[in-house]
Amino acid sequence: MKTFSEQQSHVALRRYSLNGKTMGTRYTAIFYASEPIDAMAIGARLQAAVDKVDLQMSTWIPTSDVCRLNAAPENTWVTIPFELMEVLDIGLRVGQASHGAFDMGVGALVDVWGFGPSARSFAAHDPAPDPRRPTQAGAILDTDRARRRVRKLHPVTLDLSGIAKGYGVDELARCLERLGVERYLVGIDGEMRARGVKPGGEAWAVAVEKPVFGQREVSGVMELVDAAIATSGDYRHWIEVDGKRYAHTMDPRSGQPLSNAVAAVTVLMPTCVLADAWATALLVLGEQDGVVLARANGIDAIFVLREDDRLREILVPGRLLQ
Repeated sequence: MKTFSEQQSHVALRRYSLNGKTMGTRYTAIFYASEPIDAMAIGARLQAAVDKVDLQMSTWIPTSDVCRLNAAPENTWVTIPFELMEVLDIGLRVGQASHGAFDMGVGALVDVWGFGPSARSFAAHDPAPDPRRPTQAGAILDTDRARRRVRKLHPVTLDLSGIAKGYGVDELARCLERLGVERYLVGIDGEMRARGVKPGGEAWAVAVEKPVFGQREVSGVMELVDAAIATSGDYRHWIEVDGKRYAHTMDPRSGQPLSNAVAAVTVLMPTCVLADAWATALLVLGEQDGVVLARANGIDAIFVLREDDRLREILVPGRLLQ
C-alpha cells in the first residue's frame, strides 16, 4: 500500500518527452518532473549537450576536434576539449581490457570499406578492397590529461563511432541530473540510459531489436533501473561487394570487416559509454572469446548468434542481471 505522501508525489510528477536530431539519427528524453518547468529550455539544453559531442567527435564534420587530431602529424601534441579527452581515455582502457578488440584507430579501414566520410561507393558486383594491414598493435595515443592534450604515436586515423554515441547518451543524463531530474530514460538510437523508476514504481522498459537485415523487429524487452544498455550488430549498416555482405564493424586484428557467427551483442552497464564500447569489443571477440571475457569481467551481455536459418542467444549474467 502506498502512503499518502507517496501518492501525493506521484500526482505532482508530470511526464515529459523531448527529442531532436543528432549524429545522423535522433535523441530521445522521457522524464518525470514536478511542475512548473520550461520544457523548451530543457530541450535546448539537451540539444546543446549532444551537439557538443557531435562537434567534438564526429568524423563526418571536417571541423570537429577528432578530425583536427586526425589531421595532425604523429608525435605532435594537440589540445582537445575535456569531453573528447574523457572518451579517448575510456576507449584506450576498454581497448586494453579487450586485448585490442576495441580499437579507435580503425578510421582508415572504415573508409576503405565504404563506411566513412571519405569512403567510396560500392556496386553489388564490385570486387572487395585489397586486404588492409591490421591497425597498429599496442598504444596508438599518448594522453596528457592534466594539460588536456593528446598525441598520436603512429599515423593513425581515429574513428569514434563505437563509443561517441554512448557518451552522448551519458551527456543527456548528466544534463537532466544537473536540472534536478531523477527519473528519466534517455537515448540515441538503440543506446539508452535510465535512472530511477516511473512514478508508479515500474522500471523503464527498453525494446531490444532483433538482428534482422533490412527490417526493424523487436526480439524482447529489457527493464532498466539505474543502468545503461547498448547493442552492436551486423544488421544495421552493411555493404554488398561481389555478392557478399560486409558489416560496418571492423576487426582491428585482421584489418577486415568483422566475420563471425555473432549477429549482435547487447551489454548492460552503469554508463552508456562503457556499454557502447564493450558491445563493440564483445561483438569483435565473438561467441567464444567474447563470452569468456564478459564472464571474467562480470559484464552483463546477451550474444545473438546466427546458426543457419535461426538465431540463438547466449546470456551472460554479470553484476546487474544476477
